[in-house]
Amino acid sequence: MRFSLFVHMERWDEEVSHRQLFENLTELALMAEAGGFGTVWIGEHHAMEYTISPSPMPLLAHLAAKTSTVRLGAGTIIAPFWNPIRAAGECALLDVISNGRMEVGLARGAYQFEFDRLAGGLSARDGGKHLRELVPAVRALWQGDYAHDGEIWQFPTSTSVPKPVQQPTPPMWIAARDPDSHDFAVAQGCNVMVTPLMKGDEEVVDLKRKFDTAVANHPEVPRPELMVLRHTHVHSPDEPDGWRPAAEAIGRFYRTFDAWFGNKTTPQNGFLAPSPESKFEDRPEFQPESLHKTAMIGTPVEIIERLRTYEELGVDEYSFWIDTSLPHAEKRQSLELFIKEVVPAFR
Repeated sequence: MRFSLFVHMERWDEEVSHRQLFENLTELALMAEAGGFGTVWIGEHHAMEYTISPSPMPLLAHLAAKTSTVRLGAGTIIAPFWNPIRAAGECALLDVISNGRMEVGLARGAYQFEFDRLAGGLSARDGGKHLRELVPAVRALWQGDYAHDGEIWQFPTSTSVPKPVQQPTPPMWIAARDPDSHDFAVAQGCNVMVTPLMKGDEEVVDLKRKFDTAVANHPEVPRPELMVLRHTHVHSPDEPDGWRPAAEAIGRFYRTFDAWFGNKTTPQNGFLAPSPESKFEDRPEFQPESLHKTAMIGTPVEIIERLRTYEELGVDEYSFWIDTSLPHAEKRQSLELFIKEVVPAFR
């Protein structure tokens, strides 16, 4: 099982500049490459300070110039916000810039807040049809001349300029949760990325079961790969309570996610306060003690033990999701411990 880093700039107040956050992200990405991680992933989100990435492409192009071996993943671009010609061209250009190190993840999108501003109020629940139309169109444009007459997009004969370095196509990933999403991804020959969010490892087992079912339903397709993405924090065994600050910070992250996902309050200058703790009094999964068990939080030995079960389950890639609302210094220390103490156990 290989490792990757999932990272964004995240801003919780105006004291830290965007420039500093950019430098912090670059530092973490370079650490990941030096530590033997296979890929650095950056997603797409709009107008929200707690997840800053209006486009992963310029960030990944910057990292392409700073790195030489780590692969660079757009994870994920939101299908309803992209025209297939633009998606194919920008991804291919990143592949050229990085000399064949680009990977692209695609998703239907989740935040109605973003759909209200970038997709004319389209329901976020309807983003799946855009995803299903975008994926084969992008692949066709990478191959050469192609005209498209779909439900969402229509365009005359066109092609991707430039063409990607990786042939026949760069790796494509689909963010999946329900069985239909897994089935679509596998049928298209795409890898699958999943996150169990606040659920325990039984959710990982269930997501792997859905993936395996889709693979079994498409014996004509070579088995794709499966990635599990999870909030991760490693603390020293000399700090037996080191889990608590991380669990509380991840709880803050999820309560902020809840506020944005609920889309009931207008943000102020890109900030939205976390939903109050009182809202989750009857939701044990939001409590630090629960997040200690569900998020990947622990000492190096504890992390290794859990990751072994993922490896035995057949997970191909574990992505260290470092967005936790913790300060940069604590993220860096956690990543250093993971690289020094955890990664060697899987080599």
